[in-house]
Amino acid sequence: MGRNVLKSLTFLAFLILASLLTAAASGAETLRHGIAMHGEPALEPGFPHLPYANPDAPDGGRIVLALQGSFDSLNPLIVIGVAPDVVPRYVLQSLMMRSADEPFTVYGLIARSAEMPDDRSSITFNLDPRARFSDGKPVTAEDVRFTFELLKKYGKPFHRSSFAQVRAVKVDNPQRISFDLTGVNDRELPLIIAMMPIFAAHATDPETFDRTNLTPPVGSGPYTVAEVKPGERIVLTRRKDFWADDLPVTRGLYNFDEIRYDFYRDANSMFEAFKAGLYDFRIEGDPGRWATGYDIPAVRSGRIVRETAPIRLPKGMNGFVFNTRRSLFADVRVREALGYVFDFDWVNRNLFFGLLNRSDSYFAGSDLSSAGRPAGGTEKALLGPFPGAVREDILEGTWSPAAPDGSGRDRESARRALELLAEAGWTLENHGLRHKETGKAFTFEMLVNSRQQERLALNFSQSLGRIGIQARVRLVDDVQYWRRLAQFDFDMVQWVWPASASPGNEQRNRWGSAAAQRSGSLNYSGAASPAIDRMIDALLEAKSREDFVSSVRALDRVLLSGFYVIPLFYVGDQWLAYDSGLGRPDTAPLFGNNVDTWWRRPR
Repeated sequence: MGRNVLKSLTFLAFLILASLLTAAASGAETLRHGIAMHGEPALEPGFPHLPYANPDAPDGGRIVLALQGSFDSLNPLIVIGVAPDVVPRYVLQSLMMRSADEPFTVYGLIARSAEMPDDRSSITFNLDPRARFSDGKPVTAEDVRFTFELLKKYGKPFHRSSFAQVRAVKVDNPQRISFDLTGVNDRELPLIIAMMPIFAAHATDPETFDRTNLTPPVGSGPYTVAEVKPGERIVLTRRKDFWADDLPVTRGLYNFDEIRYDFYRDANSMFEAFKAGLYDFRIEGDPGRWATGYDIPAVRSGRIVRETAPIRLPKGMNGFVFNTRRSLFADVRVREALGYVFDFDWVNRNLFFGLLNRSDSYFAGSDLSSAGRPAGGTEKALLGPFPGAVREDILEGTWSPAAPDGSGRDRESARRALELLAEAGWTLENHGLRHKETGKAFTFEMLVNSRQQERLALNFSQSLGRIGIQARVRLVDDVQYWRRLAQFDFDMVQWVWPASASPGNEQRNRWGSAAAQRSGSLNYSGAASPAIDRMIDALLEAKSREDFVSSVRALDRVLLSGFYVIPLFYVGDQWLAYDSGLGRPDTAPLFGNNVDTWWRRPR
């Protein structure tokens, strides 16, 4: 009798195990506390707090921050208007929250858990029933669906293109919503949906959502907007009834009772305000100012702390961007030629105190960069269907940006530039460069919106003048600048595409063929290449870290071969200056210092 029971139990266990294995093989959904782009989340279920947050940080006080420019809207998620990232950061919340200490991992926030099969063909979010908007109403699955449809129709190109891939959305109950991703083959899309900021359906008018608006939205985040002074100030106050105050992902964050953003028209006035103590925290981006501008009484007395912190993320691409929609820059030989005229060593030494590094990749300073690395087998297999998409020296990892001799007048580099331009149909006549067939002069406009950009552009313009090219530098205000960029109404701009540790769908908005003609996208160069599109697909499809790195390097090689930009430079470290009354955790996360983990020291 006992043996029969034992056999029955053994057989039952076998059936259960077989059922589980079959379910796993068929992609059955797994309940998850977090989702990583590759592999598993670093933090186990039940983790007490994020490793870079201090759960014992004191609450209270105020921090004043500063931004350069102006604003005419509070919604940065739409194409129209100029808006700071204040509302999505502090007023709204997403379903899950990204960790700043992992390449790309999200953990439960409004959604306390998610269900997703291994093939990522769907994702279901289970909402925390405690989640509340600032007006006391619960956050429901209908709010999530409403937001998804809103951003899919009216959002920035990034959201519109990503969300258009979703086959269906189903609200199962007030705390449960599912997204059908069958056939999408985009492993990042579930994380993008998880990071979608949620608007309150009952307090958001879909008919006016896509218009500029200074009315603060109702959100479920830790702060509400207390004051808006157009073009001058935004003040946020911490909610006393913040529903998620003690969640693991928020414990030790959002410690200030008040956050105030002050806006300044130009960089000089903003820096003078910092020296006078009018705001508290500054990430310095000007090497000249970092080298000489902080020898001031406030630093010497200790009122202002000045620190250099390492940056562990890829450095991204900072460059002069060619608008290849313009016929002048349609020829890759022309674009490569102009790169020979930019003298990085002279510029770095004379304008930036030798503090900068030369950009040689769209993912510089990381294992994602192709610079100095020959293509491996996986990369070559990806690039195989696109002969000619990558130059041989870039494929072999021997290419580097043109490097004039640092004199500012390198004749050899000028000669090489003129050779390439001659191949493209341009000839030097009477100290001016003209097209052989049309006789049209080689002239274009460099659009800038700051004195720092203007100084660099003027230097480059002078260098171009030595080979007969007339480059006019035009300084415009923020409103005109952003409007023209959104409409691709420029010849050349200086732009920085930051790089994350996990490049993904944002690459489509920067380099995808569809984005090239879509107003408001970040594809300022107008790049439209089947090879680029395929490399972006490959990095989104990659299941292992090894395949992901190979696909990103392959994308890097295609972009470098297109000479869409003249690579400029990057800062190797993070330059921080802040009020000594601020406290911060002992260690910074992968993404660098973030005031959301800081606090005001008790007096």
